[in-house]
Amino acid sequence: MENRLRRNIKLVYGLAFFHAFMLIVPVLVPFFQSKGLDLAEIFYLQAVYAAVILLLEAPSGYFADVMGRRLALIVGAAAHGAGYFWLNFATDFWGLMMFEIILGIAMSMMSGADLALLYDSEQALANSEQEHTPSLANLGFTKSVAEGTGALLGGVLAMWSFDLMILIQSLTAWMCLWLALLVMEPPRDGITTGMVETRNAVSIREIWQHLTNGDPILRRVFIALPLYSVVSINVTWLIQPYWDSMGLSLALFGVLWFAQSLTVALANRCSYALEKKTGAVFALFVIGVLPLLGIFGMAFSSHWVGIGFGFVLFFSRGLYQVILVNALNRRIPGKFRATLNSLNSLLFRFGFIVTGPALGYVADRYNIQTALLLIGVLSALSFVLITLPLIKAVRILQAATV
Repeated sequence: MENRLRRNIKLVYGLAFFHAFMLIVPVLVPFFQSKGLDLAEIFYLQAVYAAVILLLEAPSGYFADVMGRRLALIVGAAAHGAGYFWLNFATDFWGLMMFEIILGIAMSMMSGADLALLYDSEQALANSEQEHTPSLANLGFTKSVAEGTGALLGGVLAMWSFDLMILIQSLTAWMCLWLALLVMEPPRDGITTGMVETRNAVSIREIWQHLTNGDPILRRVFIALPLYSVVSINVTWLIQPYWDSMGLSLALFGVLWFAQSLTVALANRCSYALEKKTGAVFALFVIGVLPLLGIFGMAFSSHWVGIGFGFVLFFSRGLYQVILVNALNRRIPGKFRATLNSLNSLLFRFGFIVTGPALGYVADRYNIQTALLLIGVLSALSFVLITLPLIKAVRILQAATV
């Protein structure tokens, strides 16, 4: 049992690698444009993708809590492979929409379940809560390295042929299914492996009460995490047309995306040490300030200076992916961890549905700099209304425990 649980952790890292190993990502906007789409239509497609996840996120998390993490991962991994297989045949807007729908199903099933599996496996091995942060940092590092490696190869393949790039992507995508089939369902909260019995079924009311009546830091982190994700994903979708406006080649797209992914990976690695050595308050302040520097720096700078400011934003992304995600999951009981993670992701997807198409329209109608300024304003409001109260709550908790 112990060896299989330890293997679970390695399998989660493997799943994370192949799920994030996407050759298409650094050139996704040019690829969609090659199919005749403009920037507004590309953002609309991403809103459809987010809407699918929005509809399925909470049910899929509940499914993972009740039916098991393993089954949720298998279903999600199968959809992941099927989505990229379909992309070989997508030639227009509607074909690409079907691709986004299938991938949305895959993401909704896998998001939350992989993280819950990691936490459950470690808890079954009697690891302490403090040990989750390094594991989470390793998970984020693995994803970033996979994304960076895929970006480097994808940029080169895109110079040769989009079709070849998609074919290779569709083959590697099936690795997730193979790894998911090797996973063992870990015991959690007294529940043995396999399907959860009816008497142990998750109560939505219990989840709501835990979120609203429990730890005030939990409530604020639950709101802060999707807000930072909304800011990050919007800039991510603008960054390729930002590069394109400078006349950069697709091969250079891959190199830059690789460098950005390594920046996220470095931040993942640094996050644990930053929080441990400087304290949670300073770490939260850094997480709040860096996006402001990065976004406004991109908006008001040009060419390589603007590109450099983009790396500041991605470093912040690597920090919050570990620090905030760990702060959230440490405060969630294992029996509904996947559900609450899915609800958190649901808020993020809803935020992108609201903001993404509007920013795509602004970028098309006016320019990318104007869209970046709007995202900067959103980031500033998030810092004042969410991050500062979160910092205050942490200070109160620290004062009470002295």
